[in-house]
Amino acid sequence: MLAGFILSSPALAQSPARSAPQPVPIVQTVPDAADVPWPGGAMTLEIDASDVQRGLFRVTQTIPLAPGLTRLTLFHPLWLPGKHAPRGTTEELVDLRFTAGGTVLEWKRDLLEVNAFHLTLPPGTREVTAKFMRTTPLQAAEGRIVMTREMLNLQWEQVSLYPAGHFVRRIRVRPSVTFPAGWTAFTALDGAALTGSRSTWAETDYETLVDSPIFAGLHARRWDLGNGISMGAVADKPELLKLAPERVPALKAMGDEALLLFGSKHFDRYQFLVALTDRMGGIGLEHHRSSENQLEPKNFIEWDKMDWDRNVLAHELVHSWDGKFRRPAKLWTPDYRQPMQDNLLWVYEGQTQFWGWVLAARSGLQSKETILGTLASQAANFADLPGRGWRSVEDTTHDPIISARRPRPFASMSRNEDYYSEGALIWLEADQIIRAGTGGRKGLDDFARAFFGIRDGDWGVVTYEFADVVSGLNAVHPHDWAAFLRTRIETPGQPAPLAGLERAGYRLVWKEEPNPFDRGRMDDTRSLALTYSLGVTLDKDGVVSAPRWDSPAFNAGIVSGARLVAVNGIAYDADVLKAAITAAKGTNKPIELLVRRGERFVTVPIGWNGGLRFPWLERVPGAAGQTGLDRLLAPRRAVGK
Repeated sequence: MLAGFILSSPALAQSPARSAPQPVPIVQTVPDAADVPWPGGAMTLEIDASDVQRGLFRVTQTIPLAPGLTRLTLFHPLWLPGKHAPRGTTEELVDLRFTAGGTVLEWKRDLLEVNAFHLTLPPGTREVTAKFMRTTPLQAAEGRIVMTREMLNLQWEQVSLYPAGHFVRRIRVRPSVTFPAGWTAFTALDGAALTGSRSTWAETDYETLVDSPIFAGLHARRWDLGNGISMGAVADKPELLKLAPERVPALKAMGDEALLLFGSKHFDRYQFLVALTDRMGGIGLEHHRSSENQLEPKNFIEWDKMDWDRNVLAHELVHSWDGKFRRPAKLWTPDYRQPMQDNLLWVYEGQTQFWGWVLAARSGLQSKETILGTLASQAANFADLPGRGWRSVEDTTHDPIISARRPRPFASMSRNEDYYSEGALIWLEADQIIRAGTGGRKGLDDFARAFFGIRDGDWGVVTYEFADVVSGLNAVHPHDWAAFLRTRIETPGQPAPLAGLERAGYRLVWKEEPNPFDRGRMDDTRSLALTYSLGVTLDKDGVVSAPRWDSPAFNAGIVSGARLVAVNGIAYDADVLKAAITAAKGTNKPIELLVRRGERFVTVPIGWNGGLRFPWLERVPGAAGQTGLDRLLAPRRAVGK
């Protein structure tokens, strides 16, 4: 038989057999939430938070049952309000055990929804007790540190379970926590009572409990800020809490300005929870009657120097109206199992970012110069951001789910959660359109009052859709708001969002010294942001981060993690590099960088002759008197009252 015949034989040329399975049908075994009360009565939740040496929360939770129940599914919260993503910490629950009447119960984790635990109950079971520990990160590489020897941040959803199948607002709970001796705790929960080191609070619903976290610490202090608003702060050291009396009026004015803006309150009382620390992990998280805020340790005692660091307070306060009371309909969920849809975060977060900047300037929480620097920094970022060419602002609203805030090698191309700041700049343009169209009689203030300020005293949730936003804007000033928003928010490749600044009488310019916001941030972190010259940011050791796409550094092959060792033959430090950039300005001589990446050292010539470039805002030439931006940032309250 000939070889050619063998190769061409149809029978032998067939491919080998391939098995082709069919998928196993997915069967949902966790019940959907129903708007009915949990029939068993109030759960008890006892937390022992005294082991700060090992960073452990020890939990005992009792779940009462209605008669005749034979199966119970308990769920550990996954989709969390304010985090816009599945950020549960189920991996940190250990030594999980269930008992009923002294009998150990067998449990099974759901195969599909691994945050759910199924229990088969013996006949006549009227109560299940869950005991477990939540281990917490002891170093940043393990996650956000929430417990140190001086303070802790307790978020109830991380240390509790709830019976699946019910709206969380229909589940009742009685909470208590044992703290280390001598500690003070701050929370928005009602009915606080203290017995020794054990704090208890009045029975509440599980939704309110999760919305009422705790900051507690050995070194603590509280300030009354008026209007039912207070601030409870914990710190690494007691001297960090010495806030000068002359600084308190700015904190009080923040609340005054917020109430003037919205014309209502959606809380009976509100508490800023503040941690002055670099030992516990950073946070800025909104709640209806409180907020979690981490500030750099010396923020209170070096007030002017740390002016760049305080905007989180104004931002989170605004969220009581925008985000907590008024919320996108697809971002409100009945429990912590249903996925959230983030596409309107450019309202929830973008307009909050806008008002956070405005209220900080109006109140004096931050200087006007710092806020102008903040605006300049954001405007510069979006003025030439490569990722804007392919990705819309709306698409970045999905980033909390897609990337979970993990660092990325070329964020300028991939984009980040730009719905915050680009959204804010778009809202500035909307404000200026309203002001121009009404002869200065109205602005976005009027939208805020009409949209977020409804139903004074209501601290539930009122949801909205895109059409409601458009309708609210048209009620203030008729305009094609739907097209305005869809073009700027939903369409990639749009012009840089500078129109609002320019309509408001300011323009983006470049100087050789950083603006107050950038300078404060760089001084505190000992970093050097050369985004708009070489195209990199360097930490205190010269390690590269955030290489700008298509920048001189990028084009020379300098990437994240590389380390600058020397500049033109001189050992690297920030001043040496800045001097080299300045010396090369207007010349054809490259800047020679000795770069280490892994075990290799490479000399990289960079042909940049544009000098140092830092963003600033300055008045548009010819602008006289107060510009639109000046008026927007000016106080509304009667000064001194």
